[in-house]
Amino acid sequence: MGRKANSKIVYQQLIKDIVIDESCDEIRAIAMLLLNSLGVTRNDILSEKEFELDSQKLAEAVKRINLAEPIQYVLGEAYFLGRSFLVNQSVLIPRPETELLVQLILEENKTKCAVLDIGTGSGCIAISLALDLKGSQVHALDFSKPALEIAKKNATRLNATITFHHLDILKDLPTLTDLDIIVSNPPYVMDNERKNMTQNVLSYEPHSALFVPDENPLIFYEALARIGKEVLKPKGKFFVEINALLGKEVASCFVENGYSGIEIIKDLDRKDRIVSALKI
Repeated sequence: MGRKANSKIVYQQLIKDIVIDESCDEIRAIAMLLLNSLGVTRNDILSEKEFELDSQKLAEAVKRINLAEPIQYVLGEAYFLGRSFLVNQSVLIPRPETELLVQLILEENKTKCAVLDIGTGSGCIAISLALDLKGSQVHALDFSKPALEIAKKNATRLNATITFHHLDILKDLPTLTDLDIIVSNPPYVMDNERKNMTQNVLSYEPHSALFVPDENPLIFYEALARIGKEVLKPKGKFFVEINALLGKEVASCFVENGYSGIEIIKDLDRKDRIVSALKI
């Protein structure tokens, strides 16, 4: 059973109870998100408003956070371009860099398109495009059935019309034609980069959506380029997120596969983050 509690006192106690290796600002932000999930606002805290507290539920959430589980998985949701998406350990947590990928597509395309999102995960890319590129025909595929289940739930929650496909692009080609756009945020972190990654990523996010072998880091881009030859219409365009260390290599992959108009776009930290390419 819940009990009445002072929101300011609970917030201050959360800041003490969360003992992860993060900055004070990050811990405050996590405490705020936990209280938001219980219906408590920043104004409620400032006014010391009382609320119905489920102590056991909050303690369990803090325990998970202190084991380095990302707050998004603890709460079961993450925000992407202002919309809430369901997430669990079957899908990557949407990142701001991927928001840039979607924003670039929206800036370049003002009319309805036929779009394929490859490696859809939570569905954040495909759903955002379906909602913001009005009237577009959007397809989304993933090799992971659990990921597709999350993406389908998100599409239903957000009233987005998406056609989903279960497919492994390293083995098969999608049976689609005449697409205007292919977008993908494929696995691109090299195995040798694991040592630089935080525990909350390594322990909880799906490795199949993150890592590629050091000896073949472009494996997914090569598959994407092959697929584009079959399913993109002439002048159809690729937009892919990339490893900042491999911008030139990804661009060369598309050049070697006969694409033109290759561009490498930087993110807000001035790192190579997106490659776009045009089918001749």
